[in-house]
Amino acid sequence: MEGGDTMSYGIRVLVEGDYALFTRPELKVERYSYDFITPSAARGILESIYWKPQIKWRINKIHVLKEPVFTTILRNEVSCKINDAEVRKLMNGKSSKGYIDTTKYIQQRSATVLKDVKYIIEADFIMTGINSEEGDTPEKHYNIILRRLRNGQYYHKSYLGTREFPAKVTLLEEECPKSELIGEQDYGMMLYDMDYSDKNNIVPIFFRAKMVDGIIDLTNVEKVR
Repeated sequence: MEGGDTMSYGIRVLVEGDYALFTRPELKVERYSYDFITPSAARGILESIYWKPQIKWRINKIHVLKEPVFTTILRNEVSCKINDAEVRKLMNGKSSKGYIDTTKYIQQRSATVLKDVKYIIEADFIMTGINSEEGDTPEKHYNIILRRLRNGQYYHKSYLGTREFPAKVTLLEEECPKSELIGEQDYGMMLYDMDYSDKNNIVPIFFRAKMVDGIIDLTNVEKVR
């Protein structure tokens, strides 16, 4: 059923947070955020609520309700990652360090982040045909999604670009509020998502981010690799 039409099973969620950091890939050392949430970050928020191999989320529209406001903060980071060989040793019951000494590898970096953000994400999903079972229908998944959103359930805490900036996510069942942004804006090329089809060659996908009255319509954008 890949590519099947499930538009009748679309949802809208309201996403809010005090801070957000959707890092521009060309500015990773001193991190600088895009002006609003990326489609991949929006998909990640929905997957934190409900993820199954049987469905694939599609982001259709992003509503930016507030004018982007930037602020600069200092963040503590580490300059290395845990070695996977050391983790495997621990899994096999062998002696291993298995952690990073943050006092030794800590680095303080500047980050330009967004503050007081508020978005509406319009999305739907398609059935992938992976691990499908009898009775595995779009209606079944749709009802589970609605129940989880109404009950505030999630697989892991939703966040706005980085885990230290949590997101409040609620199901929007009334009319969409109006955005503060009026008119048309062109934000240039923006990260759309990452192509993980070849794990040895992960490729970023970009699109031209055009906004009309605070809304970015992603249904027919041209994607560039």
